[in-house]
Amino acid sequence: MAQLTIVFADLTGSTRIYETLGNAKATELVTSTTQWIGKLAQSRSGRVIKYLGDGVLLAFEDNAAAVTVVTDLQRLHLERIGNWPAVTKSMKIKIGLARGEVVEQDGDCFGDAVNVAARLSDLSGADQILATQSVIEQLPPDQDVRYRNLGTMSLRGKSEPSMVYRIDWQREVPSEFLTMQAGLESIEGSGVTLPLSLELSWLDVHGTFMAADMPMYLGRGGEAKFIVNNQTVSRLHASIEQRGDVFVLTDVSSYGTWVRFTGNDKAIALRRQECVLLSQGEIALGAPFEDFSVPTVSFRINVPSGVHTGYSSLL
Repeated sequence: MAQLTIVFADLTGSTRIYETLGNAKATELVTSTTQWIGKLAQSRSGRVIKYLGDGVLLAFEDNAAAVTVVTDLQRLHLERIGNWPAVTKSMKIKIGLARGEVVEQDGDCFGDAVNVAARLSDLSGADQILATQSVIEQLPPDQDVRYRNLGTMSLRGKSEPSMVYRIDWQREVPSEFLTMQAGLESIEGSGVTLPLSLELSWLDVHGTFMAADMPMYLGRGGEAKFIVNNQTVSRLHASIEQRGDVFVLTDVSSYGTWVRFTGNDKAIALRRQECVLLSQGEIALGAPFEDFSVPTVSFRINVPSGVHTGYSSLL
């Protein structure tokens, strides 16, 4: 088995592109973009394992090269879409990376790193890069990479929560916003509490919550701080707590919780699991988003002016 860094790069906004441009033109645009991703990776020592409709599975023996490619990929794609028609500018890229032992067979690859990279790609939002600790740990000390520790996340198929990092590729983001490659300390237990606020909305119910309000619950019972009075919602359905400078949602319900981030068509299904809330999006309580009767709570992370956090580059 080979030690490889696996990259899943997926396009967001493709559903809207197909609705707007029609099948023929949208397919041409999606295909040309995924082919461009593959060629860029191949020119930097990467290999295309396979194309997946609106995504690409890549493999790199050189971990540092993989990280350089994905950051350049995001920057170059941002430049590419700058001259595109307005209706196509929603086509962004979300990326997941993991490193580990991989088995290659019949032109495909298998292993924990493949599964985790795919899961991180699902979790990431448009323009984002999520990576495992194994990727971050193996970066050379002199590689100029900025990243942010998002804490632990429960990933489907993993028995234990995984430490997840966001690689920040925007050149214009000031360095004090980010964690430079110096240490891998978790924000959990750090004692750091920054003045963020979490804004929630459902129908005519609105609430804004600070660190002092945490942990707080969403549910239909009187014990919940944000009440969603709907029969699909458990009395205490999901909890939200602040860990360092991120908010973490945990499902504690009977029927599950679904989370969808702005700019990402795919939802995260939680069953007694947790995820970090990234910037803004929606939370479906008790049923998937496809069920039009499901109560859907909108959320947004608010960062006060002048305060620099892991959310600063996302807002």
